[in-house]
Amino acid sequence: MGRRSDHSRAELEELIVSEGHRHMAEVGFARFSSREVAKRIGYAVGTLTNVLGSYDRLIAAINTRTFELWTAHLEATLAREPADRIEALVEGYFSFARDNRSLWMAIYDHRLAPDEIMPDDFMTRRAALTEIVVREVAAVLPPDAKDKAPRLARSLVATVHGHCTFALNGSFALLGETDPQGMAVARVKESLTAAEA
Repeated sequence: MGRRSDHSRAELEELIVSEGHRHMAEVGFARFSSREVAKRIGYAVGTLTNVLGSYDRLIAAINTRTFELWTAHLEATLAREPADRIEALVEGYFSFARDNRSLWMAIYDHRLAPDEIMPDDFMTRRAALTEIVVREVAAVLPPDAKDKAPRLARSLVATVHGHCTFALNGSFALLGETDPQGMAVARVKESLTAAEA
């Protein structure tokens, strides 16, 4: 029988998300089990739903934690003051995905149910990642083009994401491409040049 009152609700939520995040890192989304998470923390599986509201909300909380780690990774990459900050962003994107493959892929493997709404807090925490890209793109645009930064940043994220996905799933290797990260940097630089950066 699971423990009933060892933790406050806030402590229990943190325990669930932390252990769920560890489990996701180990097995990935396809093999993720809320029962396994409950077993690891010593509570009944129903406790997870009672605390977080639904299975989808549990996965969204885990994925939001991944976004936060990814954001910290990009900020740490930029804190090293690289000569080319845009290239460093692309490298940071690829290296985080490579080093955290199961967690990174879970972000894109999970879809909220049609009747589920992403909590505002999760959206805000996730948006910090894109805000870094917007900030860095705006920094290389001329003053009269800075208003293009948010839309351009979203497009560049999609470009880098596609290259990164193809690199990790082996598609580029099948095509004989040996430098997908370099290709992603080149496409980003071309887009920035076209946008008058």
